[in-house]
Amino acid sequence: MSKPYLEPAEWYATLPSAFTSACLLLTDVEDRVLLVKPNYRPYWAIPGGTVDLGEEPRSCARREIIEELGLSVEVGELLVVHWSPPFGDRPRPMVNFLFDGGVVDDPGRIRLQADELDDMLFLPWDEAAMLLPPQTAARLPSARRAREEGRTVYLPG
Repeated sequence: MSKPYLEPAEWYATLPSAFTSACLLLTDVEDRVLLVKPNYRPYWAIPGGTVDLGEEPRSCARREIIEELGLSVEVGELLVVHWSPPFGDRPRPMVNFLFDGGVVDDPGRIRLQADELDDMLFLPWDEAAMLLPPQTAARLPSARRAREEGRTVYLPG
């Protein structure tokens, strides 16, 4: 016996879903990585945020950098796609898109959004990865590899 046909709205409602975020890898002229310190989390982060409903990840990354850092930069190639399973209070998987934001040649142009960010630092790659939470730290060496090899890296959870 076959299952009854579901209307599209009903069928889509049965599908699993995931949260989506997008970040931008920015480095300085000394090839140090930019991290930000959100005031609503106990750890440092790669600049970016959650994709709004209907928003494309590349547009999200651009918007977040304008909002958080006051910078208007070109969003370059996709470096890393990172899928991670539900974790802690997050009930669904997260899919993160990490794009290349290039080099910030004048860090003095950065204007932190005081409502969300307490601080920012440019750090060597290894030091920056140590400040990230364990579930996202692998994005940095993967992004570095992607920049060097000119290809996107997929990171499973």
